[in-house]
Amino acid sequence: MNVAEALKARVSVRAYKPDPLPEQLLREILDAARWAPSGGNLQPWRTIAVAGPERVAVIALAKASLPGDVGERFVYPPDLWEPHRSRRFKMGEDMYALLGIPREDKAGRLKQFMRNYEFFGAPVGLFFVIDKRMGYGQWAHMGMFMQSIALAALERGVSSCMQECWATLRTPLAAHFGLGESEMIYCGMALGYADETAAINTLRSERAELDEIAEFRGF
Repeated sequence: MNVAEALKARVSVRAYKPDPLPEQLLREILDAARWAPSGGNLQPWRTIAVAGPERVAVIALAKASLPGDVGERFVYPPDLWEPHRSRRFKMGEDMYALLGIPREDKAGRLKQFMRNYEFFGAPVGLFFVIDKRMGYGQWAHMGMFMQSIALAALERGVSSCMQECWATLRTPLAAHFGLGESEMIYCGMALGYADETAAINTLRSERAELDEIAEFRGF
């Protein structure tokens, strides 16, 4: 699999087999990803991986702490504008259509959303920690690190789902993990082996055409 193929093949997997992910394999994935780009070589990322009883403890913490609060660092801007609002809306509707959960079934949609806080059944959860004093540039570098993890995992047959939902639980997670005063959880990621029989894993989000997102000048 080359880079272009990997970029197209990486998707957000939302149903996993219960098969454990060996620690050594996870170490290989993270070891490959640590070479992600980093402006000024700040490497502003730290990762906490949970599995087994620690994963169970985090899931229990989530259920006891919800709905939570993202604070001033929100996941999506309030009053999202076009075309971003429509893209987000369509993604959600496509997902629930695959699952057979109509819009009026609020309980069913909430139940599916809550699967986020169980890592969708994945055996490993990752949490990404960043220092609050870092600037916007370092948050971008964190994203490069996360993308590198997802691609390094895919190369090894491991699927992933980046989970911004964990941002709602930054305060209880910081206490649970004993983070430093200036540290915070950015988001999480599920890692494991995809359940290929699950309908939700057939979901493929659309992308804007190249000429909609890029300008070419002086060519």
